[in-house]
Amino acid sequence: MDRLDQARISVPGLEIRVVERCTSSNALLLAEKVAPLLPVLLAAEEQTAGRGRRGRRWRSAPGAGATFSILRRMRCTPQLLSGMSLAVGVATARALHAMGASEVALKWPNDLLARDSKLGGVLIETRLQATQIIAVVGIGINCRPVGELGTRLRRNLVALDDLLRPAVSRNAVIAAIAREVLAALEAFETQGLPAFADAWRALHAYEGRRLHVRLADGRTVRGVADGLAPNGALRLQTRAGTRDVASGRIISASTA
Repeated sequence: MDRLDQARISVPGLEIRVVERCTSSNALLLAEKVAPLLPVLLAAEEQTAGRGRRGRRWRSAPGAGATFSILRRMRCTPQLLSGMSLAVGVATARALHAMGASEVALKWPNDLLARDSKLGGVLIETRLQATQIIAVVGIGINCRPVGELGTRLRRNLVALDDLLRPAVSRNAVIAAIAREVLAALEAFETQGLPAFADAWRALHAYEGRRLHVRLADGRTVRGVADGLAPNGALRLQTRAGTRDVASGRIISASTA
């Protein structure tokens, strides 16, 4: 097993921390009473209470994934943070493409896919500290296949080892993604989501396909994926016209 190594995750302008085991790297960084002036990356060999979107648990076996969080102060209003996870998704996909994983795509709002299977995900959490916004960007990537995990979770999973030959060290994966994410957060801070909208659309696995989406209130809607609304909502072309879905989950996709 390639061990996480603080010295091998070298990213200019980023403080690196590595722990063997923790509850949630997002939770640990959010709990810091005073946020560091410089961005901080916390990577963990194992997270016992890793979180996904809407409180779902993120499962990663020790040594099998790249699970880490980046804390950064954001110099913008809370209203402008809408869609930041989409920008981070674009940055993560770009980093993995540059490493040779050209099959990586995005699924609204925060999943990374390859071969119609889940490769990873993004979870962003924020808090106010005095007048500043502290953003913690959590990222989880499946690097090594883990036995029957997909069967137990009843979903299709894929790992970077399935996409890259030879295998790439988890330290290199974390460093490459972190560099892209830091650049993306700087651009997002000044330009917002419009700077990433075209790239996200090009990377969207289901762009132009007919989607069945379950809304946050349990209702469902069907329509053809047509990019993003300015606030990061998924734009659908339905029989009744254009509809922007701000919160929901894609449950199926078919050819339009």
